[in-house]
Amino acid sequence: MRIVFCGTRGSTPAPGVPFTRYGGQTSCVAVFSDDGECRLVLDAGTGLRRLGAVLEGQPFRGALLLTHLHWDHTHGLPFSGAVDNPGAQTSMYIPAQPGGDPEEIMARAMSPPHFPIRPREMRGDWRFLHLDEGSHDIEGFAVLALEIPHKGGTTYGYRVSDGHTALAYMPDHAPIALGEGRDGFGPYHDNALRLVEGADILLHDSQYTREEFPARAHFGHSTIDYAIGLGREAGARHVVLFHHDPSRSDEQLDGIVAAWRGHDPPVSAAVEGEVIEVAERTPA
Repeated sequence: MRIVFCGTRGSTPAPGVPFTRYGGQTSCVAVFSDDGECRLVLDAGTGLRRLGAVLEGQPFRGALLLTHLHWDHTHGLPFSGAVDNPGAQTSMYIPAQPGGDPEEIMARAMSPPHFPIRPREMRGDWRFLHLDEGSHDIEGFAVLALEIPHKGGTTYGYRVSDGHTALAYMPDHAPIALGEGRDGFGPYHDNALRLVEGADILLHDSQYTREEFPARAHFGHSTIDYAIGLGREAGARHVVLFHHDPSRSDEQLDGIVAAWRGHDPPVSAAVEGEVIEVAERTPA
């Protein structure tokens, strides 16, 4: 399995020189299978625009899994030449929820007068689908979808496995509590632990520092410490900090990564455009 970070920010894009290296586009991750094809994309933030370059101008044909429907995870949809393309074939999955069929739900934010076109007017062959919690076979990947705590709508975390390696993806996840329990994190959510257990790589919401969290606890996001603690507790091999706060500069992220150097499991921060080869665990 190979993953490419098309967007790494949370909440809003972060334009400007201080954010150049880690990137300013919002959540989007392309997942490639061992045959070199990209048939799975996680989230459709503004980073989805980069997918066209990642696919070298070819239209996308595969599945697009949204963790939830907040703007920073959907705004790339009508601006990506890879999916808004006559040759594209996209099955878009959203977490199962009340309120109508998936296309109707998407159209509440993407239709006049809020936006010039509706979802169905994007070019290509589109399918809009609800995804229930549980295990699924999607584009040759084993996908486990489970609801996790986040503010303002049904939110899933995903575990994606190709039979050899496993990726856990939770870009938006609110701790149950902070200031209690082991390391001051409170109890880890059962579904979060299930998604992460033994994963080769964990991409996790790391929007705030522990010091920033008290003033922002009601926003529905995690701390860097919490993401790393969850990875350690569940036996992840590598924790990648993701969903960077839009005010977090390259210099600050460098400092955060340096502070966790030598940690077990290893810690890094997602960089827009970065490619990670997810390697199999070496037998002991």
